[in-house]
Amino acid sequence: MTSTVIYIRAFTMEDIESLLQLQQNNRAFFESTSMARESGFYTYDNQLNRIKKFIEYQRQDQSYKFGIFLRENDELIGEVGLFEVKRGALQSAMIGYSLAHAYNGKGYATEAVKLVVAYAFTVLGLHRIEAGVMPRNQASCRVLEKAGFHKEGLAIKNVKINGTWEDHQVFAIINPNDP
Repeated sequence: MTSTVIYIRAFTMEDIESLLQLQQNNRAFFESTSMARESGFYTYDNQLNRIKKFIEYQRQDQSYKFGIFLRENDELIGEVGLFEVKRGALQSAMIGYSLAHAYNGKGYATEAVKLVVAYAFTVLGLHRIEAGVMPRNQASCRVLEKAGFHKEGLAIKNVKINGTWEDHQVFAIINPNDP
């Protein structure tokens, strides 16, 4: 799945070193808006296990994790994915993404989100995708709005970030081709 400047694809075992470097180089930046991570998260073995889980969860239709790569040099600059895939009457998922600090503000996250949404609606046949963002993370809120998501409400003390229960603005997008 490609745009003019990036492409996304499922992670493979060949991505372990790149994923480890991405995580290590952006540790403080990513941890400012993510759930707590153990120090062991930033090891080769853990990134190997993450990729194995990505592959298995995709096979089970539970989640879909993609690397975000620059088209010009194939550099891994982030991650984007669907998780908590629900079938049956819901046909929905949550979306999450992270982009290396050096590449923020260039539209890459918005492009990656648009690509995943298109995949979710056309390939996976999902009806609805939701996201939750801390309201103070205005850049992430803009990513979702530019990708076509709408605000639905505020989830109070929804996710524990760095030891504190944080409110999250709930965003959603509905498949326009669903009856």
